[in-house]
Amino acid sequence: MEINENIIETLGKITYGLYVLTTKKGEEINGMIASWVSQVSFSPPLVMVGVRKNRYSHKMIDETGIFALNVLAKEDINLVSRFKGPDPKEKFKGLKWKTKATGAPILEETLAYMDCKLTDSVNTGDHTIFIGQIIEADILKEGVPVTSLDYGKVYLGQS
Repeated sequence: MEINENIIETLGKITYGLYVLTTKKGEEINGMIASWVSQVSFSPPLVMVGVRKNRYSHKMIDETGIFALNVLAKEDINLVSRFKGPDPKEKFKGLKWKTKATGAPILEETLAYMDCKLTDSVNTGDHTIFIGQIIEADILKEGVPVTSLDYGKVYLGQS
């Protein structure tokens, strides 16, 4: 479907936070940059993340039902390019990480994390909305979260 250029430009005006979404299946870990993230419930605490169906993390979340959202601080913006790469081993190389309740990797250098268990998913065109209950969360350091305004680019769902 061809999308009108005005729609694309307007979607580019929506601002987002930038997160490293991580997941684990057995001994295999993966991470990717996510920006389509939002809180959707207070009680229970639920968040949603939109993940393109062709992403390897999509398959892992679908199969394991776990993911973590690692909140990037402005000084962590260098992690964006690292987690856009294709090789999971290189993404985590030299980074300190641990696991908590779900087993998804928690990046120790980020601002905060939300460790989530999948409660629902919604098929939405070329993406899936994964809804996760926050099982555990914590602030790891003080700082200001990075947004798409800081990064200078907005994900429109095409990569």
